[in-house]
Amino acid sequence: MGAQWKAKGKALVADAKGKLFGKLVKEITVAARLGGGDPASNSRLRMAVEAARKASMPKDTLERAIKKGSGAGADAVNYSTVLFEGYAPHRVPVMVECLTDNPNRTAPNMRVCFRKGQLTAVAWDFDHVGMIEGEAENGADVELAAIEAGAQDFEAGEEEGVTLFITEPTDLDTVSKALPEQGIKVLSAKLGYKAKNPVSMGGLSAEAQEEVQAFLAGLENDDDVQHVYVGLVD
Repeated sequence: MGAQWKAKGKALVADAKGKLFGKLVKEITVAARLGGGDPASNSRLRMAVEAARKASMPKDTLERAIKKGSGAGADAVNYSTVLFEGYAPHRVPVMVECLTDNPNRTAPNMRVCFRKGQLTAVAWDFDHVGMIEGEAENGADVELAAIEAGAQDFEAGEEEGVTLFITEPTDLDTVSKALPEQGIKVLSAKLGYKAKNPVSMGGLSAEAQEEVQAFLAGLENDDDVQHVYVGLVD
């Protein structure tokens, strides 16, 4: 039994890593298509490459993704961004950003994912913002760093020790470059959606919490889903 559980655990880890690599490859490909294949002059590509390296993506996989996006390879591909919005169970608002090479496949898949929710307009309940995850180094003052770098706001990130800095969409690159000068190591930077009126997880029953979590897990498992923004707080 022990060997079977170990094998199952390894398979789950491999599957999770495969899904992560798939999302990173798409992000690198799109970034290269939009801004060129040189990370030095393409901030979105630079951050995607750093994320890929942090995830231990093989170098040849990374380079192939850049070539796909920049059109330099024989297997060049064109992904498009498709945004879906609606409610998870119990009126939890969600914005789902997909990167796909076939929108005709993605749309029906999303309708299936939303069967226990509702596809409807909820963008009015979100702000479109820049999101930068960073770690304070050498005792750096997070609040002072946010002010000096020009961030709009900051809050605790999902992981311990990580801070989420919020910016105007047009200030994302400027702030991400300024934060390291204030002692903040930038881990990721992207444009995303922040809920204006998030639902409290603590206000839901245990059964309702499980239903929401199952719904969100279903979204994350779809290969075309790149990011899921949820109006939910602890």
